[in-house]
Amino acid sequence: MANARRQSEIVSTALELLDEKGADAVSLRAVAERMGVRLNTVSWHVKTKSRLLELMADAIVGRVSLEGLPPDPADRLRELVRRYRRALLAVRDGAKVVAGTYAAEEHTLRAAEAIVGALLECGFGEREAAWTAWTAVYFTLGLTQEEQGAPASVGEVLHAAVAPDAHPSLARVLGHLAGGTFEERFDFGLDLITRPPRRAEDEPARARRRR
Repeated sequence: MANARRQSEIVSTALELLDEKGADAVSLRAVAERMGVRLNTVSWHVKTKSRLLELMADAIVGRVSLEGLPPDPADRLRELVRRYRRALLAVRDGAKVVAGTYAAEEHTLRAAEAIVGALLECGFGEREAAWTAWTAVYFTLGLTQEEQGAPASVGEVLHAAVAPDAHPSLARVLGHLAGGTFEERFDFGLDLITRPPRRAEDEPARARRRR
């Protein structure tokens, strides 16, 4: 049976390796060498690399503080997702590690509970709350992973690759595709995702405005 203290030491060492060398350098053997123990010792406590990555992902999400959140549920929701993004960015390849796992662990469930709870308080139905939570998490993971791996010259690459004759629509919006910061793109996407849900009683008014 895995010892909780020893398992925590293994995860901490793996996170040190992650910060120093990136996700590709993390392995059970590398962790064992860093700790000065045998590979069997690490394997006994975390079993497989997949399990190690799950525990690492949960530790990264554990950096999402639930203290001092806004009382308004809409503001709380946006702040929670922002804190989630900051937790990913605080660790090298953080989004890559979390995106590659499905960690139903303490810290991950705690953050998910807070996000879904805020959505329900905002008036989202049960399915809407669940799926909007997934959408916010997937969006944040994808954009943050791109941010952590994007070359500094991505704008130059786009400008060189997009030809007005072949890609007229892309050429038209190229300044916006290649411009702006990841923070600005994140805020834009977050606002779209967290808009209040449409209600059936609002539909007649929308129909009248469209006439």
